[in-house]
Amino acid sequence: MANPYTVEKTEHGFVGRFQAMASPCELLMDLHDALLAQQFIHACYTEAKRIEQKFSRYVNTNFMFKLNNSHGNALELDDESALLMDFAFTCYDMSDGLFDVTSGILRRAWKFDGSDQVPTKKQIEDLLPFIGLNKTTWQKPHFTLPKNMELDFGGIGKEYAVDRCLQKVTEKMSSQRIPVLLNFGGDLVCNGPRFHGGPWQVGIESVGGGGSAVVSLSTGALATSGDARRFLLKDGIRYSHILNPKTGRSIMGAPRSVTVAAQTCVEAGLLSTLAMLQGADAKTFLSEQDVVHWLQD
Repeated sequence: MANPYTVEKTEHGFVGRFQAMASPCELLMDLHDALLAQQFIHACYTEAKRIEQKFSRYVNTNFMFKLNNSHGNALELDDESALLMDFAFTCYDMSDGLFDVTSGILRRAWKFDGSDQVPTKKQIEDLLPFIGLNKTTWQKPHFTLPKNMELDFGGIGKEYAVDRCLQKVTEKMSSQRIPVLLNFGGDLVCNGPRFHGGPWQVGIESVGGGGSAVVSLSTGALATSGDARRFLLKDGIRYSHILNPKTGRSIMGAPRSVTVAAQTCVEAGLLSTLAMLQGADAKTFLSEQDVVHWLQD
């Protein structure tokens, strides 16, 4: 069986690579101990795949499958699932219902597959009764999902995995901090500056095909939300894959890409997604949050 990850020597240490959550994943390590580098990437890979297997909606034997096929019966959640459920409700409340983990059902109407098929008003309206986290019942540790509704943690799962993987790598370190940076498809976190004291140099991909912007990161995380790759073009109108769960329609007027810096990847991901959901008011929203951010229109 082929090794599920690779480890390569670099000028400053090692880089480990693997695929998870439909993203290329990297672990950059400022160290020269090849055995330790192997231990770090193994811990990172193992945790990422564990989270993917547990929360992916594409696995028909996992927790999410059982939840989405519970037929209105209450399920008891384990501590980790309860943590994500609490966070999902926090996101829902903070966004006044715009960040809704039950809205994934809209993929039945919207097909962002390169075609120009915009769903009809009826196709969208038929799904709206099955959207709304406020229609579920969460009495920790028991969660009840009404019949015909779906839950999808895809909007928070990758960022959660990035933070958790950093924690797992850190646990493999001795008392001395070893500089590392994790990058899962553009969502990333580091544990401090590089070995020589300087920042990590991180590229933010340009949505217009130009060169990427370079950002210096010495602590914390970056996360990006946008529709540069997933959108629908019909009669000169661009429809974003970021949908308003209240109307079932594309968010209009939003930037093409929003990148936010925060202490954790989960926090950065939440703020970047919330900004996109504000549409044309994204810039105002981010200014009010007083966070470092980059917008591309």
